[in-house]
Amino acid sequence: MNSKSHINETFREEAREELLPELENGLLELEKHPEDKDLINRVFRALHTLKGSGAMFGFETMSELAHEMETVFDGIRNGLCRVDHHLLELSLTAKDHLQLLVDEPEAMLTAQFEELRAVFREMAPDAAGERELKSDSGACYPHPAGAMRTWHIRFKPHANIFETGNNPLYLLDELRELGTARIIARVDDIPLLESLQPESSYMGWDILLTTDQDQDTIKDVFIFVESDCDLSFELVSEQARPAADGNVGSGSGRASVATSSSGFSERRSGKDRRETSTITSMRVQSSRLDHLVNLVGEMVIAQTRLSRLAEEKDDPTLTDIAEVMQRLTNELRDNTLDIRMMPIGASFGKFKRVVWDLSSRNGKEVELITEGAATELDKTVIERLNDPLVHLLRNSIDHGIEIPEERERIGKNRQGRIVFSAEHSGGNVIITISDDGRGIDTERVRTRAVEKGLLSPDSGVTEQDLLNLIFEPGFSTAEQVSDLSGRGVGMDVVRQNIAALKGKVRVSSEKGRGTTVRITLPLTLAIIEGLRIRIGREFFIIPLAVVSECLELERGKNGNLHQGRIINLRDQLVPVLRLRDWFSINGQKPEKEQVVVVSMEKSMVGLVADEVVGLQQTVIKNLDGKQKDVPGISGATIQGDGSIALILDVEPLIQKAEQKAFA
Repeated sequence: MNSKSHINETFREEAREELLPELENGLLELEKHPEDKDLINRVFRALHTLKGSGAMFGFETMSELAHEMETVFDGIRNGLCRVDHHLLELSLTAKDHLQLLVDEPEAMLTAQFEELRAVFREMAPDAAGERELKSDSGACYPHPAGAMRTWHIRFKPHANIFETGNNPLYLLDELRELGTARIIARVDDIPLLESLQPESSYMGWDILLTTDQDQDTIKDVFIFVESDCDLSFELVSEQARPAADGNVGSGSGRASVATSSSGFSERRSGKDRRETSTITSMRVQSSRLDHLVNLVGEMVIAQTRLSRLAEEKDDPTLTDIAEVMQRLTNELRDNTLDIRMMPIGASFGKFKRVVWDLSSRNGKEVELITEGAATELDKTVIERLNDPLVHLLRNSIDHGIEIPEERERIGKNRQGRIVFSAEHSGGNVIITISDDGRGIDTERVRTRAVEKGLLSPDSGVTEQDLLNLIFEPGFSTAEQVSDLSGRGVGMDVVRQNIAALKGKVRVSSEKGRGTTVRITLPLTLAIIEGLRIRIGREFFIIPLAVVSECLELERGKNGNLHQGRIINLRDQLVPVLRLRDWFSINGQKPEKEQVVVVSMEKSMVGLVADEVVGLQQTVIKNLDGKQKDVPGISGATIQGDGSIALILDVEPLIQKAEQKAFA
């Protein structure tokens, strides 16, 4: 990839991951808080950066649309325009077009695109600020008379500014658009020709800018290069805006307040440099990070082999090296996995947009409440979780939330609620989507299941079994097909995608009160700490995050094992499950067996094994074919001697042990 292509891709990545999500989130929040100055500034800054950076990197069409939007929101910042639903709807549609132009720069422009650009141009205040307010249109108020200020701006780009794709001359052009600018080039630092590097920047500029814009607006011109330049501002004069007849002020006869600028030529020769920002983060392509995780995984396997060899050889020198390697590998593993962890709140913005679009299309009023935004999850898991969560939100809005009139009729608030929450639970993350809609009619589910041949008319099934039927392919209780749902696709896709992430999904519902879908996911799909156990000649790995303690199984009259299914753990009855029986492993069990007590949420179970071997870093490998569907198994790992150990999926083992113990 050449330098220009690399720079363009860097901009596109920033636009996709930061600028456009920031714009969309700000617009959605403005519906609730249309007068919030901070939100308005967030939207304006995102548009300003998209406009300026888009022009620099050759995304001219995108820059033009962003410019028209920016002008309107600049009017809002200055009290000339107001935020209403119509403006937000147009802005969100325009954001989608900006997204398309970022993803597909060569995309053909549509008639809707041209119409959007024209609408924003019409809504903006004209040069004189004389556009009259039109009701419910987001149009602009007349421009109030304001003060004219003259600023002295010192702008000295760093030598490497061209490497970021920025062109200082474009910034000077933007300053000219704000008012009257006198620009003086500083050439003191330009070296002799033989020492000049053509890819470096040496010049600086002193600018005298006379404008009615405030300092924040001027600073916004440099928002994309703040860390790549030395920049300072100084107010040198201020006076009232000239009246239409050319006289100054409002006729009060008072002179304007101003500070002298006679010393400008002398002051501009000084060295006024601000401390530059330290780079504390950088962008890395996901593919590179994935490759790093794979390499760390291979290193973990190699380190395990080294530790096993050191133990067999009983060589002090080799043992010391193995211990150092184990410590370094552990630190490298933890740091690498931490890099991949992201707060799930980064995805909340796109879900707010989904709720906005679908509720507007369905004529419903829906509030999305998010909780646990700081909960971290593996980046790969978050990316692959997007589609299942969108399906669930669609179902909540289409099937669950009633229309406002119906909600009022049955005593509910007009506005429905969807609560999206995330929290850690041991080595897992629990994601919950709850709505306060009409709930699932289990009798209707039973009728549809009988019609489709999934149940016999006289079959006795629990309510949970009926609810689980909604995950069957092609199953739907919708009376008619809409553009959102009703074709029997969606919930089965949810279950398949969650299962591919080694997760579980469970639904609960109360008719007339709402529905809750609960998703349990592992923190990471790459490397975990595990407890290695042995049964006969077979080895298994239990994720350490769910292990509470280990103890020896005692039999006999005064032992801790009762009826072969329960142990007494400090006066608490805990179900047990013999893994030898579960996996049908032949051979003689040892005289003394070990119990690994595992817990998930409020459940606790003892897993009986022949021996607890010890801790082991575990690189998770996926299983294929029939092996991936074996209950109680979530994956496999390679041991130090090259053999395979299976990784236990604890949740179904806990369920089975509880069923047997309390049957």
